[in-house]
Amino acid sequence: MTVTGIITALIVGIIVGALGRLVVPGRQSMSILLTMVVGIIAALLGTVLANAIGISTNTPGVDWGELLVQVILAAVGVALVAGVSGRGRRAL
Repeated sequence: MTVTGIITALIVGIIVGALGRLVVPGRQSMSILLTMVVGIIAALLGTVLANAIGISTNTPGVDWGELLVQVILAAVGVALVAGVSGRGRRAL
């Protein structure tokens, strides 16, 4: 993997992780580093899952179906991490 690929993965991880946090209701007290890790894992697993079920295709632009799968996985990851750590708060 090249340096550009690593930087791109980090940026995509931050974006996917942040979108996952926005989807989950309530407030999550997670660090940006933990959000980035959840986002990177969700981005990788989302790409694999989208390819496995035939959503992802080689498009010249943004693949919205693959991004949707990644954000859903990130939301699940954020909810799990916030629930396990016990630091998430319920929305009133």
